Amino acid sequence: MKKAVFLDRDGVINEVLTNRVKFVNRPKDFYFLPGVPEAIKQLNNHFDYIFVVTNQGGVGLGYMKESQLINIHEHMIKELAKYGAIVHEVAFCPHKPKAGCECRKPGSKMIIDLSRKYDVSLADSYMVGDTDTDIQAGYKAGTKTVFLGEKDPLADAVFSDLKSAAQWIIQDATK
Repeated sequence: MKKAVFLDRDGVINEVLTNRVKFVNRPKDFYFLPGVPEAIKQLNNHFDYIFVVTNQGGVGLGYMKESQLINIHEHMIKELAKYGAIVHEVAFCPHKPKAGCECRKPGSKMIIDLSRKYDVSLADSYMVGDTDTDIQAGYKAGTKTVFLGEKDPLADAVFSDLKSAAQWIIQDATK
């Protein structure tokens, strides 16, 4: 079976709620956090797949159309490719918060669906996120979990950014 790293998007890959951007509703609002393309490229060298799993309730709430969200993800993938970094697939939940769907994190459906599609061993994979719902989704799916921020009691590891987390993930995966 293959190994993967599942990444949340907002707050892990790109800026959100910063001085430059409040929400990412257009490709021009998309700014990588420092070191992200390099971190993803490093992870590409050690893992079979890098996936993005993201809640995007703005679609369900009417702030953007699903086609706009897809354009943002295509832009992100194209920009990452300029650094030699690859995201193999982006899964997203377009439903409103509290809609009761199975795909919205903390549900693990997006992670499990990708693992089945790509023959990924969840026990040998990692979920990286910046909210407790990201960590809960990874935990429910059976991945190791990495929290970006101050602390999360459920996470296997905590780091301030993806670049730091990537180094730990690579070391942990080669034990």
